[in-house]
Amino acid sequence: MVLQTDRLLLRKWESSDAADLYKYASDERVGPPAGWPPHKDEAYSRAIIRTVFAREEVYAICIKERGREVIGSIGLTLDGSPERPIGTNEAELGYWIGYPFWDKGIATEASMELLRHGFEDLNLSRVFCAYFEGNERSKKVQDKCGFKLHHINHMTRVVLLDEMRVEYVNVLTSEEWSRKFGSNL
Repeated sequence: MVLQTDRLLLRKWESSDAADLYKYASDERVGPPAGWPPHKDEAYSRAIIRTVFAREEVYAICIKERGREVIGSIGLTLDGSPERPIGTNEAELGYWIGYPFWDKGIATEASMELLRHGFEDLNLSRVFCAYFEGNERSKKVQDKCGFKLHHINHMTRVVLLDEMRVEYVNVLTSEEWSRKFGSNL
């Protein structure tokens, strides 16, 4: 499946995207604020594409005018875990954008399209989205998308970085989405 906005193309990840993924995910400004280590080489990036990004509803973010170059990732996690339970017809939104593309509205635009897809095409009832304390860019994206605070985890284990952080978990319901954005997109 391919999703589109005026500027963006959201498409499935391909093995050939490993160089682009490594280019942006190796930057220390990108992964650690989101809870994952910078990529060390293209082989690692290729493995992430084969495993983490191979899930349903995970998309490579491309700017149409730049062709198929991948500049970030966005996805809806439809299956929860004991640490992050997700109910029936619920999902968790996750995203990241390469540093050169920060502060251009890309994460918000991609998130709005994936939320539209989630609520209108997948019939989700609620979508959760979280950010770690200090990640103000992610907080701003979630605010612009209409998310509201659900709860705070004061001692969240960040497994990939082997540390503890404060995490703000936000939620957006289908009803809130429809009221605020349904007729505007």
